Amino acid sequence: MDPIVITATLGPRTAGESLSSVTVIGREELQRQQPKDFREVIQSQPGVSVTSNGDFGKQTSVFLRGNASDASVLLVDGIRIRSATVGGPAWHYLPPQLLDRVEIVRGGRSSLYGADAVGGVVQAFTTPAERGDRAWVQAGAGNFNSQQYGAGASSSNDGGRINGGINHFRTDGAPVVVGGDDKGYDNTSGVLGGRYRFNNGVQAGFTFLGARGNTEYDGGEEDFLFQTTGVTLDVPVNRHWRVSGQLADARDELEDFSSFPGTFNTQTRSSRLENWLSAGTHEFVLGAEYLVDRVDSTVAYDESSRSNTGVFGQALLNFGPTDVHLSLRNDDNQAYGTETTWGAGVGYELDRRHRVRVSSGTSFKAPSFNDLYFPGFGNPDLQPEQAQSYEIGVEGRYQLWFWDIAAFHSDVEDLSLPSQDAAGSVPEARLRGVEVSGGWQYDGWHLQAAATLGDYENAETGQQLIRRAENTVRVDLDRELGRWLLGTSVRAESERYDELFGIGRQRIPGFGVWDLRASRELAPGWLASLSVDNVLDKEYATAKRFDNTDFISAGRSVFLSMRYDFQQ
Repeated sequence: MDPIVITATLGPRTAGESLSSVTVIGREELQRQQPKDFREVIQSQPGVSVTSNGDFGKQTSVFLRGNASDASVLLVDGIRIRSATVGGPAWHYLPPQLLDRVEIVRGGRSSLYGADAVGGVVQAFTTPAERGDRAWVQAGAGNFNSQQYGAGASSSNDGGRINGGINHFRTDGAPVVVGGDDKGYDNTSGVLGGRYRFNNGVQAGFTFLGARGNTEYDGGEEDFLFQTTGVTLDVPVNRHWRVSGQLADARDELEDFSSFPGTFNTQTRSSRLENWLSAGTHEFVLGAEYLVDRVDSTVAYDESSRSNTGVFGQALLNFGPTDVHLSLRNDDNQAYGTETTWGAGVGYELDRRHRVRVSSGTSFKAPSFNDLYFPGFGNPDLQPEQAQSYEIGVEGRYQLWFWDIAAFHSDVEDLSLPSQDAAGSVPEARLRGVEVSGGWQYDGWHLQAAATLGDYENAETGQQLIRRAENTVRVDLDRELGRWLLGTSVRAESERYDELFGIGRQRIPGFGVWDLRASRELAPGWLASLSVDNVLDKEYATAKRFDNTDFISAGRSVFLSMRYDFQQ
């Protein structure tokens, strides 16, 4: 019940040793929940609030601990991806069907990852970790004329591993506003990855994830491309020094077909080098990263590229029951200058099962190309959003169950808001709250539960920040009964607000959603699964349109699938 995590410290540590608030969603959980959209994987997890303009591939914003959606980093197998024009990632295009694992690290991480890691870092992994040969095929269908087809294979041994997979999901969709037409979604995706270890210990690897398709929205439709490609090299120089490097390319491309058509293609190329040094129980990381953003658009931006050079260091120190983590990074950006961030954490192991942690740090969010250079309203003198955060947590991890409680506080200057808001930004925001999570498994029972009690406010007015739900609860319960697996999920979120230009501040009521799922092994390797999302057909909203109309949920969704797994 203390899983290995990578994202929190750049390398493998148990969740407890990472001194971070982290949620791990593994392959078994992903397969049990059968998500159609990445939003379903992370919504209502500890510290996570998600807003979308309808279901099935519609515009999605992810708020970690109340921070802006473009103030959190999305990584796919270590590769950062986001739109350089709007600043945030297209969370809604990441295909959950091809993911093996997801890590959600909450709290500022700019001292390790640079710009935008204010709310935290979400990393999706596509490469299976287990040994042996595996292959799978899957097909399914449901209401809204939804269909899904997929296949994949992987092979792993002492020398290396390789994996690949494809998936196609399409749906006629549902109306995104009351009385509207169905809005469809189509996503064809694929992954390919491999890693080989030579006799001298050197390891070389590559990774690829791509998703291409079309989504219809209120007012038009758009074609999209969401893609990451990378190669890695890991060289053990000696027993105390290891060098790892990565070259990566990430693309977020969009062609809009509406009354204001346009093309917004962004490419991010990066190179990263890390030196891992060990001295007894202590580890040190010295690294550098060079990143170039390029924009190709029908909009005439004043600048079409910018570069960023970052240098960073990390010390992971162990003194018996006490762990100390220190990190420092300096970023020199062609557009907005130099930013220096730091992070510090201390953890103390009360005994083998209980640990207390305290951490603090600084972080920043970079202005996007739209913020700086969009014709008519861009401001090239705009400076990054600054944040200072604090956290204290305590946890208990046992053979069959675990619990974790964390209290956090962040002060953010010039926090950005969605473009619909008349103000555009908040001069000073105060983000604070408590996260409680736990899990238990025994004799075929699997339980995960989480609750967040937040207070995300404009420090000057005391008003709740828009689009964020401050209080969320999620419970996932599954039971194995012979060849059957039965499960249910319950989510509840409190009210939130939206602020519309010319209309003002509007309240969006809270809601609760109940999901059911069941699967049965029909024969060795054959698995039939049925999921019923939003069982009670609850109509709810997390955002409003410019005219004060709610962006509504799709309602009850039923999906039946058949999967065949071969494992040797």
